Amino acid sequence: MRQLTLFCVALLALSSLSLAATHRKPVKKGVRPPASSRSKSSRKTKSRAKSHYHGPQAPTPERYREIQRRLADKGYFHGPVDGNWGSDSVDALKRFQKEQGLEPDGKLGSLSLIAMGLGPKRLAAQISEPPSSSVPPPAGTQK
Repeated sequence: MRQLTLFCVALLALSSLSLAATHRKPVKKGVRPPASSRSKSSRKTKSRAKSHYHGPQAPTPERYREIQRRLADKGYFHGPVDGNWGSDSVDALKRFQKEQGLEPDGKLGSLSLIAMGLGPKRLAAQISEPPSSSVPPPAGTQK
């Protein structure tokens, strides 16, 4: 029984020591500790963690022309292919999206661009196509 009591007392002493070691002073909201108490490594980490992403950027007029041209080729857009994205362009995009089974929201999302053949798959297809050249087969191989 005495050993159990000593074990409990030792366990209690260890837990109170670990609590005292991890207990910090409460920091008031909006108050930063002085620069001397902050470590240099935490400042470096914070500066690296900042994001430089500023949201989606609007397409260029040339990109709008490309999209309008594709919608016109498919029979959805009947206005001038001038790169000005107006209500007639949005309506054409909505009709295209609806026919493709996409959400007809009129927004130029990646799924709509891919369905038009203007998304990343277009670039991947160009890269993955073997070059058309008449290079003879390596010596020693037979046809």
